[in-house]
Amino acid sequence: MIRLFSLVCRPAGVLLACAVLVHAIPASAVRAATEVWYAPEDRPLERVVRLYDRATCYIFVAVYGLTSPLVVKALVGAKKRGVDVRVITDRERMNDPKQQTAVATLRLAGVPVRVNRHDALMHLKQAVVDDEINTTGSMNQTTSGNQYNDERLDIITDHAITRKAREKFLSMWEDDERCELWQE
Repeated sequence: MIRLFSLVCRPAGVLLACAVLVHAIPASAVRAATEVWYAPEDRPLERVVRLYDRATCYIFVAVYGLTSPLVVKALVGAKKRGVDVRVITDRERMNDPKQQTAVATLRLAGVPVRVNRHDALMHLKQAVVDDEINTTGSMNQTTSGNQYNDERLDIITDHAITRKAREKFLSMWEDDERCELWQE
């Protein structure tokens, strides 16, 4: 279906005719939603922890910085519930003692952690949960990213987008030339 509408451009006051191609989609078929949270005021990391606490199948995290004890506890808890938890982080961030502690705790709980082997950064800030939810934005999973920094977290509930995020994570996970298991 093509819909025509008029748009008045300001300040010139020019009237434009625009055509938009609209596919008729029943309202019941549209389930996508995006929540946007900002740090520090919204404390978005607490929302991520709630997602991890509700996961039933898997949690795939690709994040540059991971130092938050809240996140580590939630990921360990998910692993203990039988959830497939995997983490990819940046090799250079492993020089941070807080990141070392977080990763060591995850590994002791049986969570496999991989790091990039290439010279560039693994700079994603993404989590994929149960094929239905994924997160993105500027926020690392760190205490400072939650409480002090100006950060953004988007929580996307959409099967197709989440499936694409999962596929990207798994392609990175399986790419032994670009990613390797972290060995302390």
